[in-house]
Amino acid sequence: MIKEIKAIVERNKRVEADKAWETSFTRRSIIAVMTYIIIVIFLYIIEADSPWLSALVPTVAFVLSTASLPLFKKLWLKYLYKK
Repeated sequence: MIKEIKAIVERNKRVEADKAWETSFTRRSIIAVMTYIIIVIFLYIIEADSPWLSALVPTVAFVLSTASLPLFKKLWLKYLYKK
């Protein structure tokens, strides 16, 4: 019985850590920087004008979309989620 409780406690710690990572500023920042770099490279390859500036558009869109997700999650849980 004690072993099962310890396993549940360890699982809960992992789930909490995963959730903290998923919602962390660090994770969003890393993804935003990676998105920006990949898009700049792509824009250079296709010889687009102003790749450094043009890559900001999708990167900012990503940051704004992740910033609004907690609000949408709250609304979804309140009005749409049924157990």
